[in-house]
Amino acid sequence: MAFEHTENLWRSTRSETCDSAQLTGEVAADLVIIGGGFTGCAAALEAAGQDASVVLLEAQTIGHGGSGRNVGLVNAGLWLPPDAVIAALGDGPGRHLIEVLSEAPSQVFDLIARHDISCEATRNGTLHLAHAASGLRDLQNRHRQGNQFGAPLQLLDTAETARRTGSDIYHGALFDPRAGTVQPLSYCTGLARAAQQAGAQIYTGSAVTRLSRDSGQWRVQTAQGSVAAKAVLLATNAYFDGFNSPYAPAFVPVSYSQFATHPLPLAQRERILTGGEGCWDTALVMSSLRLDQSGRLIVGGIGNARGPTGSVHKQWATRKLAQIFPDLANLSFEHRWRGQIAMTGDHIPKIVEFGPDAFAVFGYSGRGIGPGTVFGTCAAKALLAGDKAALPIAAQQDHCEAFTGLRGAYYEAGSTLAHLVSAR
Repeated sequence: MAFEHTENLWRSTRSETCDSAQLTGEVAADLVIIGGGFTGCAAALEAAGQDASVVLLEAQTIGHGGSGRNVGLVNAGLWLPPDAVIAALGDGPGRHLIEVLSEAPSQVFDLIARHDISCEATRNGTLHLAHAASGLRDLQNRHRQGNQFGAPLQLLDTAETARRTGSDIYHGALFDPRAGTVQPLSYCTGLARAAQQAGAQIYTGSAVTRLSRDSGQWRVQTAQGSVAAKAVLLATNAYFDGFNSPYAPAFVPVSYSQFATHPLPLAQRERILTGGEGCWDTALVMSSLRLDQSGRLIVGGIGNARGPTGSVHKQWATRKLAQIFPDLANLSFEHRWRGQIAMTGDHIPKIVEFGPDAFAVFGYSGRGIGPGTVFGTCAAKALLAGDKAALPIAAQQDHCEAFTGLRGAYYEAGSTLAHLVSAR
């Protein structure tokens, strides 16, 4: 299948802008943030709102990484069910993280409303789709666990799932009314714009070359400038580019690719995802499904559509679309793009305190919008106040992941094999 445009759909339809320039010369700040994604921009907005001096450095453009390549699902919680979170963290810390992230969609949509961010914000919930009978059993378990922790989840039968999606291939769904969808790059850019309006200094095209501590301050160097700051937040997530730093985030890189059709004809828009929910399924090699505001149907899945096996993933997307909606089998894709996820072994985000007044925040394992907004906001509060009680999860002194390159290759090989044989 030929693609009319190979660029990221979100870049083509972004409605928010943030004026920025390259850092030149020396500046000073209370807080310096490295990375212009959800985490960094939310932190900059929080810090500027506290009248702190804050500098944000982005190597490329705002939202260049995973934040601008995201599916756009604003979910509550993590990918893990609550019992697994508690098993990993312990009862008290686990319950605290579950509580904090249950409010993540409210925080995201409140920021959107408060700062008038134009990002196709739609808070009509999300659907976790059962791809098979085994997937439905998983959803029944998640429904039980979620409701025990006060989540207003609803388990939908086959008929209701078909009515909401417009497809009869699913065995049921778990509906979360707290959640919703956004145009992710517009949301991220809107956060940056709001932070800038509040007084944050935002510099793009300003790749960091060195992070060091000298005379009780953090110093961040770029090709043409430097920042001296009391505190530093490393918020590059899956896009850390290897600059000289006391700490490098440790994660398994996982590719996720998306394919967007032309806007659907009106007759099809009137029966497919008419409620505007964003979806993902229970398959081991997960896929996602949503509409944008113009009626483009966006199919996503694990795998690198721009890598050596890219043709496999592209062909899978074509078959997947036809499997879900047989009458769309001849509809062409207009856009395709790929992003990178920072996966941790336990699928729980990390806050590493790698020095005085220094945090690295990363590892959302595919749940970047809600947790990224929450973690960035809380990290800024904690760094400015010198009080780690504000953090959603305890900071640790280090975090290691073994064989990250091999594990990333394993995920890619697994997704390629699955996409070779699935949806046929």
